[in-house]
Formats: sequence, structure tokens, C-alpha cells
Amino acid sequence: MRYHHVGIPTTERHEGETWLAEHRVHVAGFESSPFGVEWMRYEPGSRVPELVRTVPHVAFTVDDLDAAIAGRQVLIAPKQLSPGVRVAFVVDNGAPIEFLEFNDPARAEADGLAPWGPPACRESEG
Repeated sequence: MRYHHVGIPTTERHEGETWLAEHRVHVAGFESSPFGVEWMRYEPGSRVPELVRTVPHVAFTVDDLDAAIAGRQVLIAPKQLSPGVRVAFVVDNGAPIEFLEFNDPARAEADGLAPWGPPACRESEG
């Protein structure tokens, strides 16, 4: 398991927001934050669970998504985020935790999903 990003719900607009219509959320910041801070501004009618819409979450990359969520309280069941990327949310001590499984890192990176996490994490490995 490896740190990937932190998602912070907000009601304020941020420069460079991307609209994710399926989830009715605007996201911004991950690409420019050296620490993987992602701002998430939800629109009314979003079907994302309230816990994710109101409490910051920490995301980790995992090699085996099914193993990572086994025996945990699943908040959002595993789903295909894009080709080669699966995601799920669990609840730990009242907080949402996101797990990302990248089966095709090159494809995910081409789609802008940064499988290797924020720059600060990549630099620390050098």
C-alpha cells in the first residue's frame, strides 16, 4: 500500500477544476500539488456517499484491491474508474479511505490518473 492523494471536500471554486458529471463533482489541484491535495466540490444531487462528500479522505494505491478491502466496512464497492483502474472506498475509524488498483499504469497515466502519486512521493524514491 502506498500513499496516492488526499481528497478534501469544499464548497469553494478552485482554478482548473475538472467536472466529473457521473459523480456531480468538480475536482482540482491533484496535478499541481506536490503532495497530492485534491479539492472536491460536489453539486446538489451527487450520489456519492455523504461521508465522502463531507469528510476528507486519504487514498492509497494497492496491488490487489479485493484483498485490501477484505474484512473492511465497504462504503463504495469496487468499480472500474477507467480502463486498467479499479477503485473502492472503505470506512476506517469513521473516515473514508480510498484504494486504487492500477492494472495498466501507462494507460492510467495517459488518461491523467497519475498512478505513481504526487510529485513529492515520486521524488522521495530517487
